[in-house]
Amino acid sequence: MGITYIEGKVKGLNSRQKNVKFLVDSGATYSLLPKSVWETIGLKPKRKVSFILADGTTIERSVAEAFVSLPQGEAHTPVILGEENDEALLGVVTLEILGLVLNPFDRTLHPMRMLLC
Repeated sequence: MGITYIEGKVKGLNSRQKNVKFLVDSGATYSLLPKSVWETIGLKPKRKVSFILADGTTIERSVAEAFVSLPQGEAHTPVILGEENDEALLGVVTLEILGLVLNPFDRTLHPMRMLLC
């Protein structure tokens, strides 16, 4: 098991963008932006969602939508509006929207094998 980071950019409603170093977390459903990032790019909460942490604790966080740009592509994606000390995470939903998959052996992102069923 290794740790993978990827540099990207996020953009919000006010067209301001911010560079972000994401921890690629294939165990996280949604991506997460720290408070300083989502406030800078002008995101506003759209809804509240309950999340279960790895230790079993349930927390409630607001969710919004941001435009994420990575070297492999860009797309709109739901993001958790994190707190100040949270780390930026790149979750599975964002990876799937971008058609990417994490290779756990060399910790790199690759195009997903897409199925049309």
